[in-house]
Amino acid sequence: MAIDSLKTINSKDIKPVYLLHGLNAFIMKKARDKIIQHSLSDEEKEFNLSIYDLEETPIEQVIEDAETLPFLGDKRVVIAKNAFFLTAEKSKSKVEHDVSKLQDYLEQPAPFSTLIVQAPYEKLDERKKITKALKKQATYVEANEFNEHDLVQWIKDVLHKRNVEMDEDAKQLLLQLVGLNVTIITNEVEKMMLYVGDNGVITREVVHELVAKTLEQNVFTLIEAVMNKNLKEALNIYQDLLRNNEEPIKILSLLASQFRLIYHTKQLSGQGYSQQQIAQTLKVHPFRVKIALQQSRKFEEPLLRSIIKELAEADYEMKTGKIDKELLLQLFFLKQAGV
Repeated sequence: MAIDSLKTINSKDIKPVYLLHGLNAFIMKKARDKIIQHSLSDEEKEFNLSIYDLEETPIEQVIEDAETLPFLGDKRVVIAKNAFFLTAEKSKSKVEHDVSKLQDYLEQPAPFSTLIVQAPYEKLDERKKITKALKKQATYVEANEFNEHDLVQWIKDVLHKRNVEMDEDAKQLLLQLVGLNVTIITNEVEKMMLYVGDNGVITREVVHELVAKTLEQNVFTLIEAVMNKNLKEALNIYQDLLRNNEEPIKILSLLASQFRLIYHTKQLSGQGYSQQQIAQTLKVHPFRVKIALQQSRKFEEPLLRSIIKELAEADYEMKTGKIDKELLLQLFFLKQAGV
């Protein structure tokens, strides 16, 4: 788990070589910054911190730097980004790497240096000798994308620093509004912690009040209002979106996309598919499937088919200019509320 990998980096035991692997840029940066922080003071960074892009610089130059004694300090940190030679992917880079130099270095790393190799890729080529050597001899830090469980744990860790509590329904609402983007979630949690203060409690109301909402998140809330036949809330959200210069055609498109997802998840769930199987079949994130499954409980399949058909007709009427664009969606909300 990515969170557990981060916890292995501590000031008392900085390793000579690290391999940071995965697509989670936030965790990748956190891990790298943590290693630097535990290795160098701010003054030492100027002379003893080097960052190389392996799509531009050969690995042998990086190793040469790692083997150079630190200047005005005891430690040197050398970072090698984009280690594409660890994968089976084809790179546009014309740089050739003598990976035997890295293999030799792994056998006897410089005692005064910490080498950080970053591989921001989904998969590494385990068939390659250099990949096997790095995974065996370097300290491996997983930087994969967070799942929902990881994010809940991450939120708890962030809250713990300020001794702040957060209601469970507030956490769920935050995930629904923001999704699984750990950078945005961290920023939002830190903002709410400042609002409630040390030893405070973040409630669902605080999340509603402070968390910035994207168009997609507003559409999610809009669907919730439609589900609950809350016409006033649906129209208020819709008017807010229009005031923010969101186009009715774009709002309609997102509504249709989400209702189709709700319909397909309901169908597949009825056929015995698990949440993970549905995500794989529909090629969407498991968290989106979870939300769609929750929403699907409020709808019968015939009603969902009817809604999808109405939205398709509204799309046609918008594009042909038969009815005012803004009015079309208002009529849709009125009908769903039973008015």
